[in-house]
Amino acid sequence: MATRQDVARLAGTSPSVVSYVLNNGPRSVAPATRERVLAAVKELQYRPNAVARSLRMSHTMTLGLVVPDAANPFFAELARALEDHAWAAGYTLLVGNTVDDPGREAGYIRTFVDRQVDGLVLIPSQGDRPWRAELARSGVPSIVFDRELTGVAASHVVVDNTLGARLATEHLLAHGRRRVGCIAGPLGIHPTVDRVVGWRTALEGAGLKAGTGSGGSTGWEACPDAAPLLHGQFGRLDGYRSGHALLSRDRSVDALFVTSDEQAFGVLRAATELGIRVPEDLALVSFDGIAAGAYTCPALSTMRQPFEELARTAVQRLLSRMKEPDLPPTRDVLPVTLLARGSCGCPDPAGGEALEEPEGTDDVNDSDHTRGVRHG
Repeated sequence: MATRQDVARLAGTSPSVVSYVLNNGPRSVAPATRERVLAAVKELQYRPNAVARSLRMSHTMTLGLVVPDAANPFFAELARALEDHAWAAGYTLLVGNTVDDPGREAGYIRTFVDRQVDGLVLIPSQGDRPWRAELARSGVPSIVFDRELTGVAASHVVVDNTLGARLATEHLLAHGRRRVGCIAGPLGIHPTVDRVVGWRTALEGAGLKAGTGSGGSTGWEACPDAAPLLHGQFGRLDGYRSGHALLSRDRSVDALFVTSDEQAFGVLRAATELGIRVPEDLALVSFDGIAAGAYTCPALSTMRQPFEELARTAVQRLLSRMKEPDLPPTRDVLPVTLLARGSCGCPDPAGGEALEEPEGTDDVNDSDHTRGVRHG
């Protein structure tokens, strides 16, 4: 592998001049000398040592991203958007998949800190977070993304989960549905908590009762006239199991708000197996807006998260903290948009139109309720 000394020797100059050319300073270089250096670099196929350069410059031009489940299409689409914006800013994104294991999460954060990443984007796992103190001691700038850490003085970039869930439920009610159940993600984590609150708020606003299910229990057992609530995980298999259990037991449920698209895919399968027609017998709206939702039949109505704006905001906030570590914590809350498709009873675009990104309905998009709230 060619060295800087080799380039200097071929160009007939000193290694320091080669450095000035490659780094655009700090001293100017005569045009003729610059051309000789660049010609030597090309001839020798010289590549600067990135590790050594990082040590000299005190930054590595890398960012770390910690995600709970890299196989989940929602997190995959978020990671893709983050990578695009990081790359546009000149940074390489390293991804650590924690599989929602706090120990593995702590290990990835420690590894990223040891590798001297310039900043971290954290989508927290469930459970304890033993890495908090260690990350704070490291001084590596970080932001919390998608999920929230309560009681922590950290910058957050999230969406308005409560309002989005409320609007989704109100949309189902507007279709004339009155037994609007909820299949939710894991207990105790945001955004699940906020989305369940939004579902409850919409039902209560319509004078309806909401169940109080927890864990694997069914809230409608204690209160048979209340809309049922089931908790599980965010995956398709859990959506299938929860949907099958709920719909086979209570055929009076005529609509479901499901807290993630992945769960909703499983619910659609369960409904088909039980002979329940969507949307004729069961209207369905979920949350996230991943691309695969356009390919179900009927296409999935969902509250779409603004992936690009979320990623852009997260990278911008992180870069700002990297430049000014003493900035106070910020909190960005972005709006979600209803993609009204066939699963809720709205017209389902046919053919290729179903794969286009529909605009949200006018009553949602024009409402003050969907305007993002920014603090900080």
